[in-house]
Amino acid sequence: MTQQGVRWTADQVLALAPDAPSRKAGSKLGVADPWSEAGSSSEGTVWGLCKGSGSKPYQTVVDIADITGAAGPAYKCSCPSRKFPCKHALGLLLLWAAAGEEPFGAAPDAEPPDWAAEWLAGRRKRAETKRASDAAPDSSPADPEAARRRAERRAERVTAGVTELERRLSDLLRGGIASAEQMGYGPWEETAARMVDAQAPGLAARVRELGAIPSSGPGWPVRMLEECALLHLLDQGWLHRGQLPEALAATVRSRTGLPTPAEGPPVRDHWLVLAQYDTADSKLTTRRIWLYGAESGRTALLLSYGAAGRAPALALPVGLALDAELTAYPGAGQLRADLGEQFSAPAPTAARPPGVRTEQAAHSYGEVLRDDPWLDSWPVTLSEVIPIPSPGPSSEGWQLADAKSDMALPITPSAASRAGLWRLVALSGGAPVTVFGECGHEGFTPLTAWPRGAGEAVALC
Repeated sequence: MTQQGVRWTADQVLALAPDAPSRKAGSKLGVADPWSEAGSSSEGTVWGLCKGSGSKPYQTVVDIADITGAAGPAYKCSCPSRKFPCKHALGLLLLWAAAGEEPFGAAPDAEPPDWAAEWLAGRRKRAETKRASDAAPDSSPADPEAARRRAERRAERVTAGVTELERRLSDLLRGGIASAEQMGYGPWEETAARMVDAQAPGLAARVRELGAIPSSGPGWPVRMLEECALLHLLDQGWLHRGQLPEALAATVRSRTGLPTPAEGPPVRDHWLVLAQYDTADSKLTTRRIWLYGAESGRTALLLSYGAAGRAPALALPVGLALDAELTAYPGAGQLRADLGEQFSAPAPTAARPPGVRTEQAAHSYGEVLRDDPWLDSWPVTLSEVIPIPSPGPSSEGWQLADAKSDMALPITPSAASRAGLWRLVALSGGAPVTVFGECGHEGFTPLTAWPRGAGEAVALC
């Protein structure tokens, strides 16, 4: 089957959208009316002209197979949008997906028009240049002694920052947790800036989170004390890193914010895309993509970043699988990996991760906390669970009840307030479903679900 014959579902296309407004706008363009000269090639390229508000239609092209070997589809549109994919690319993919197994466009397997071919040629050229550069021997090998001195200088700066942070925490506890409410956010932002100066961005991020707790609602003193304890534990881990097992020391370095390259032999597998979602702050958009290896049985996390207001470049359709290599990062309990060579475009698969009971899910999260106490959540696939309202006349929460026992996991408040919960309830209809998500100290966050039987994955985020 040619690449253009491997069609995705509408849900898989919409899972690529950078935000909810893009999903809504793209859905409106997923019909034939605004499109002309649409077509596709056997290499996995789809193109078309979309009528807009101006006199000239927007030129939209999507490289589904990604001829350069990078992960996920690539997009090009003449519209001024800074979002990737833009609404026109989403609409084109929805139109392509709706064709099913039928040929797409007036001339299927045609050559791309000049404007699309020029973009594709540029991508090929850049990819070939990069491959040649990667394969070329390094004419100026790094000086290991200079690298060692740089690492020592950075470690000294981090140690100075950690020592200052310890004094800051001691002053807070000496004055009483309640004083944090009167302090405001300013002193915490100043402390975070000093951690950035100390080249410890991981500590800076945790300090900013600490500063936001006093305004987080009832029960904040308990949460404040818990986070102070975790931050103190991380500080002490850094100061005594030489006495830690290497895997735990690697975790401490990673949590502190020191860059650590992926290492070890790459693992080739057919990686099922379990979930994809974005989180954002004032400076950065972070995309988390969960994968499951059908042969290896491993779960892996890909991270991709974009500037504030812009979606990260890496995007993979939920429910599809890609034949690719992953290289893991070091650290105890770490699942993060780098995506290496991709051998085929994402394609439909019948593979699913094996599920566990709710009791096993909670136990597995407790187990990994021993290796990484700063871990907020752990990926888990629950089998045979039913979404139901939490018991109690005044409760507004939800939980995932085990269909074969009296156990249940609460759904996190943030997830319970999103539209994805109602998609999960509708998918279940009171019957057991399989749900993938993140299990943490606040409960379970559903990300993807499968109905009983051979149904397709449904993204919940």
